Amino acid sequence: MTDSVSPAPEAEFDESTIDRTGLWVTALVLVAMGVCWFAGWTLGWLMSGGALIAIVIWQACDPFAETAQWIGGRLRIPGSVRGATLDAVASSMPELFSGIFFVVLAVSAADPSALSEAGAEGYGATIATCAGSAVYNMILIPAAVALVVSYRRHTQRHVEVENVVLARDGVWFLVCEMLLIVFLYEEQMQWWHALVFLGMYGVYLLMLVRGTYLHRKRLDAEALAREDQEEEEELPTEASCLFGLFNVPIGPVSAWTIIIVTTLVAAGACYFLVETTRQTAGLLGVPTFFVAVILAAAVSSVPDTFLSIGAAMRGDDSGAISNAFGSNIFDICVCLSIPLLVNSYLVGWEPVSMLQDGKPIPGLVGLRLLLWVLTAVTLLVLWHRRQLTRAKALFLIALYLVFVGYAVTGSIWAE
Repeated sequence: MTDSVSPAPEAEFDESTIDRTGLWVTALVLVAMGVCWFAGWTLGWLMSGGALIAIVIWQACDPFAETAQWIGGRLRIPGSVRGATLDAVASSMPELFSGIFFVVLAVSAADPSALSEAGAEGYGATIATCAGSAVYNMILIPAAVALVVSYRRHTQRHVEVENVVLARDGVWFLVCEMLLIVFLYEEQMQWWHALVFLGMYGVYLLMLVRGTYLHRKRLDAEALAREDQEEEEELPTEASCLFGLFNVPIGPVSAWTIIIVTTLVAAGACYFLVETTRQTAGLLGVPTFFVAVILAAAVSSVPDTFLSIGAAMRGDDSGAISNAFGSNIFDICVCLSIPLLVNSYLVGWEPVSMLQDGKPIPGLVGLRLLLWVLTAVTLLVLWHRRQLTRAKALFLIALYLVFVGYAVTGSIWAE
């Protein structure tokens, strides 16, 4: 009786509300771009273009995530490991590609005698994007999930946060973040710093595998006693494309085709995101760092937002919160490491300077402290009663506005 009643609002939410809303938002964005173009308002055109890029990234990552879930199920990859690998890649592709393009475009446009300085500027924008995305994921995604749940979910109108999510993923994210802050306090980033972060991500995966193995071992006796084979996860058979207007069947060949095509689409969108960020910074006359920490970070975090909201509406509150943590760990350990290695290769393996004109990159000093403080406060909010309510969501939104205020005032002082 209970099973037949509860899925109804979820299906209505997923298929009707999200898809139609996406179509209407896309139409409005296209209209806004056209109006700004004809009016000659360059900044408005760039901002609406950023919104369109966010929609393209979202629609590319949706079928990627569904296909990754199918591949993970077929390969019998445990859910927690899949969340930290396939799901993290699905939602963090934009940060990775944006970081690579920031570095490559900055170095390729520079004079051969100033490659190191250009690489430092490009990698500074990469740091801003990943750090800004970490703040967005940490603060706005839980807030968005709590608000949607409080208005749309009919059973439980708050988000429950499990201790294991905070103790495992939250603490590991704090460790990664502390190491990043330590490295950022140095005047140079070395190529081997990337190897350290990648090694930490490997340790994190091993921790997830071990935890999953112990959990499965504990449940094996119950499964054998009940002979309950129905516990297997139901895998998607189709990948939804373009707001659900059509579906692509998932099979051994089509799965990898979807992965390749959506990756290329996301990469192309990230190229235009980087160009939009650089042009906006040039138009405003501020360092790229400050535009990247808000614009590029927010646009690249769109997939995480919808993945978490979808998980919460299915009743998977822990999955909704752990997705934000897992994505942040991937951003720091992988999305900062790969662009650092690319930058080091392009400038002849020289260290990446964290200085610009003999002084720290504008915005970097404040970001180091603010990143830690905002993370600590958010974790305390999540830890309190292990619940996220509408009131806490509004507090988190106010906290994010503090971060936006930092970026705005920092860009004004940098002029």
